Amino acid sequence: MTTPTTYLGKRRRIIDGLEKVRGRARYAADVGLPGLLCARPVLSPYPHARIVGIDASAALTVPGVVAVLTADDLNGGRVAHSRPSMILAAGEVVFAGQAVAVVVAHTGAQAADGAALLDIDYEVLPSVDDAAQALTNEVLVWPQGVPKSEASLASLHGGEAGAQGAAAPSNIDEQRVFERGDAAAALAGAHRVVEGTYTNAAVHQAYLEPHAVVAEPGRRPGQVTVYTSTQGQYTVRSEVAGALGLRVGDVRVEPMTVGGGFGAKYGIIDALVAATALRVERPVRMVLSRTEDMLTTMPAPRTTIRVRLGADQSGKIVGLDVRAVIENGAFRFGHAGIIATVIGGMYRCEHVRIETQELLLHRAPTGAYRAPGMPQALFALESAVDELARALGHDPLELRLLNAVGAGDSTGTGRPWPDIGLKDCLERVREHGLWQSRGTAANEGVGLAIGGWPGAFSPAGAVCRVDTDGTVRLHVGSVDISGVHSSMVLIAAETLGVDPDSVEIVQGTTDSGPFAPGSGGSQVTVSLSGAVLDASTQVREQLLDLAATHFEAHRDDIELAQGHARVKGVPGQSVTLGQLARRGQSTPGGPGPVVAEGRAAMKAGAPGFTAQLVRVRVDPATGHVTPLEAVIVQDVGYALNPLLVEGQMHGGMAQGLGIGLYEGLNFAGGSLTNPNFMEYAFPTATDIPPLTTVIVERPSEHGPFGARVVGEPPITAGAAALANAIRDAVGVRITELPVTAQKVWELMEEGRPAAD
Repeated sequence: MTTPTTYLGKRRRIIDGLEKVRGRARYAADVGLPGLLCARPVLSPYPHARIVGIDASAALTVPGVVAVLTADDLNGGRVAHSRPSMILAAGEVVFAGQAVAVVVAHTGAQAADGAALLDIDYEVLPSVDDAAQALTNEVLVWPQGVPKSEASLASLHGGEAGAQGAAAPSNIDEQRVFERGDAAAALAGAHRVVEGTYTNAAVHQAYLEPHAVVAEPGRRPGQVTVYTSTQGQYTVRSEVAGALGLRVGDVRVEPMTVGGGFGAKYGIIDALVAATALRVERPVRMVLSRTEDMLTTMPAPRTTIRVRLGADQSGKIVGLDVRAVIENGAFRFGHAGIIATVIGGMYRCEHVRIETQELLLHRAPTGAYRAPGMPQALFALESAVDELARALGHDPLELRLLNAVGAGDSTGTGRPWPDIGLKDCLERVREHGLWQSRGTAANEGVGLAIGGWPGAFSPAGAVCRVDTDGTVRLHVGSVDISGVHSSMVLIAAETLGVDPDSVEIVQGTTDSGPFAPGSGGSQVTVSLSGAVLDASTQVREQLLDLAATHFEAHRDDIELAQGHARVKGVPGQSVTLGQLARRGQSTPGGPGPVVAEGRAAMKAGAPGFTAQLVRVRVDPATGHVTPLEAVIVQDVGYALNPLLVEGQMHGGMAQGLGIGLYEGLNFAGGSLTNPNFMEYAFPTATDIPPLTTVIVERPSEHGPFGARVVGEPPITAGAAALANAIRDAVGVRITELPVTAQKVWELMEEGRPAAD
């Protein structure tokens, strides 16, 4: 924004922070209803097996156990086509962690005791455990073909789904080629070519609150209310209705406070809990244990990405060839389009070929984790760019500046970028002291990497009304997982001239709130802002008309400020907005209540980009890597609330460093071996180095107030910058994440001269 503002663009605390730190926020596990029962899922220990029989007799003898339910009781013969549409395994399990039965009891402890006594007879079958096995097609995950769905979960995050399924049953569920020019010829004629293969482990989103759902049958058969920890209530409604064969209108979803999601909370167990509640005709609560959560939910996939990159003598990138293999699990998520968009769209290049393969395995289906596919793609790309700079003898920042994309340049899937601020971010890095002082300490290095997110966008609605006490109420259908509602409050306050503390957010359910997109893909702020602005602007016009009548003045002479309407230049004459609202709704034949419904539908996205620096120290004797500091430079277009923007930047960088240095799901024979927070490593507060944020504001032509996507970009470049910092410190190239001290030491040993 170029005009002076009172509240927008200023640092302000989050609106629900106090209730959270005081422990008063209400989560799904806190929901208590009359007659509530507790449910415990029984998960398969095998990645692939036939269910020979289920003996519930011992479980049913446990005091308090009400029912033991199987697929025959709940599935209704419907076939699942995605992880959220799965209820219980019918006849065969396709991943270790798939729910086979549910035990329902009066208490959680009784349900757990019953589940422990459930006797399930399995016939273990050959399984597809990794990419090498998948590519042989000797064992097929879906011999009759992959069950089809109408939409891809990737679309919730702005991804491109591609064609559904292969022509014949295969573990290669989708193979796509994105191509422009002649990459092979360009690389053959390049002055320098670098090549490398980069592997990322599968990683879990590691939210603090495990999945939790309460379902309550409605007044008539087929009606159900779902209280859930979710990022998108309308997505959950559709998934539950589809999985259970219900009318969408008969499924009511009430979103609860979310204890972390990062792309993972879109209704994974909601259909199962709803089906259970409808079957026993009682309210049912299911709260997964940490182990259950990690076994049965949707992590980010393991990827292997080969990159060949070439440039001419001047440093201009002339050719890029990529092959990305994505290990999805039992269903495809749709990472390929997202990976292709960014890996072929960060640098200008006329000759690009990107081949992607999405593989099916006997593992839990993968899903979104904050900027799905981006950290993996950029670890490969930015490592290659760093190696190319060394091969050419060029400064790595100057090489990036020379080739960085701008408005009109192509993404990897062929669409043009709108105006973006990638080069602005690199220019700010060039000025930063950390970059200028690099290379001054032994065994220390500074790594640079760029990242970004194209940004999803969806239509949204909002309702704004003014009560007779002057309170402004915003009715929205969005779920607040990152402080987005705190920014919506500022928009209304700025528009109406009221203190933000006078604005109250009313989060509606699926049958009472205006439609809003899910809180994923960094789309909710840019999508919802326009609707809130539209609604509050209409309310402003109504208030100006009421004030003009009250003062018998021209409406152009009225101003709204500090919760009052007044005539410009006439001190002492004012009326509160509450008094105007009372006049509107109490005058016979008058204008009526002060209320308006706003709508917005963006025509294009507002991509956000970042450039990040990481400084590390590497112990030459052990290979141990210590992050010392990190810098996040990000173009946010316009920071609606800089405090919240900085929080997103901090959190994303912390997760990027976690992916780079700590996190990875370990599998043995198709089964997860570290399904808990004792064995799954991730950074704690003591592991994160000091973080510095640099906000760049290059207004977007499409985003409200010029704002761009904020939540996704910060995670995208951290792992790549870490790997480049290790290369700068000790001269070894990391090609597999997470980094381990042993691997760094082995690489250093390979490069050391042999002893005499």
